[in-house]
Amino acid sequence: MSRLNIQLPGLDLKNPIMPASGCFGFGREYAQLYDLSKLGAIMIKATTVETRPGNPTPRVAETAAGMLNAIGLQNPGIEKVMNEELKFLEAYDVPIIANVAGTETADYVEVAQRISTAPNVKALELNISCPNVKCGGIQFGTDPATARELVKAVKAVSEVPVYVKLSPNVTNIVEIAQAVEAGGADGITMINTLIGMRLDERTGKPVIA
Repeated sequence: MSRLNIQLPGLDLKNPIMPASGCFGFGREYAQLYDLSKLGAIMIKATTVETRPGNPTPRVAETAAGMLNAIGLQNPGIEKVMNEELKFLEAYDVPIIANVAGTETADYVEVAQRISTAPNVKALELNISCPNVKCGGIQFGTDPATARELVKAVKAVSEVPVYVKLSPNVTNIVEIAQAVEAGGADGITMINTLIGMRLDERTGKPVIA
């Protein structure tokens, strides 16, 4: 019988199958259709300090080259994720990789420090495509120094390995990868959402709200 188990930095998974963060929510809907314990891991939807309603709909648009999305990090906030979503997932024998997001370094640190203490959370994934409000809204993941310092701050408080989800919307993604490695990242995830626009031919307005 084939062996499917794999080893990643700080993680020992029974197989390499796991949903990407965002596409799977927190697993509740899919649990009605599939035994979540069969997955190698679950990357849950991004978690922020406060509740976020997300962007207005429509949030997804098809293009000739693929798909665009603008979800807006919809999530119930760290309190409900800790007390409800992660509690729900404890019923399944599967490690959780928690996606962490924020608008300033302190947000990432708070969420990482709290969520990494959950017994079923075995790693973090930092969403560095978020806008840094203290730097005029530039994404954390587009500046090497900013990305490096963010990872260092999270590593200082996390009790589990830290992976970083890189943004593709940069001129040199290798430079960003090297920066987060220098900050102490245990691994990287390729890649987050591609920026783009699709126009409605009838109205001349963007299809995504």
